[in-house]
Amino acid sequence: MSNKQKVILDLCGGTGAWSKPYKEAGYEVIVLTLPKYDVTKWKEKEYHWLRELIYENKIWGILAAPPCTMFSFARTKAKELRDLKEGMEIVRACLDIIWYCMEGRQETKYKTVPLRFWALENPNGMLKFFLGKPAFEFNPYDFGDNYKKNTHIWGWFNEPNKTPVKCDNVKFDKMSSKDIHPERFGELTRQERRAITPMGFAKSFFEVNK
Repeated sequence: MSNKQKVILDLCGGTGAWSKPYKEAGYEVIVLTLPKYDVTKWKEKEYHWLRELIYENKIWGILAAPPCTMFSFARTKAKELRDLKEGMEIVRACLDIIWYCMEGRQETKYKTVPLRFWALENPNGMLKFFLGKPAFEFNPYDFGDNYKKNTHIWGWFNEPNKTPVKCDNVKFDKMSSKDIHPERFGELTRQERRAITPMGFAKSFFEVNK
């Protein structure tokens, strides 16, 4: 099967940074993220095309990065109270899509393309209280990016090999707004830039999960 026949779902993908290496390699990448797509509504009529892709076993892999807003330990001065139920609704929708892919594999007559991998990412926060110990944990400097952001990954995937560099930057939370992905400063908000998957990790993940 050629790469262009392999579909990667990038759930809550924002800028599509995590799935970018797949797109560059010729995979069909579908980024389901607001404002165009709402993963919590994936069972509704307008998403029939997605369910057809899943049922026909055309999904090669799934990347999911639900918002960490409600799970962040740093959420101490927010105007709105923490709403874990709201946060988990999006996480559950991502997991529902993953489960549907696995269930569809067993029910359908199409047996050519199994779901090869899935991974769900969130910064170190309260999500681990719901999903348990993550399968993988890293900081961006483990893959060559000079900053710290302790990140957890749950799922079924091959672990990328860490090649850490010496990090002399402050913790991500303490970086000035202009220092967080400065190449997108003025284009994306601070929160959006904070959510960008580090390219070093994205490329290393792709190399072992093709």
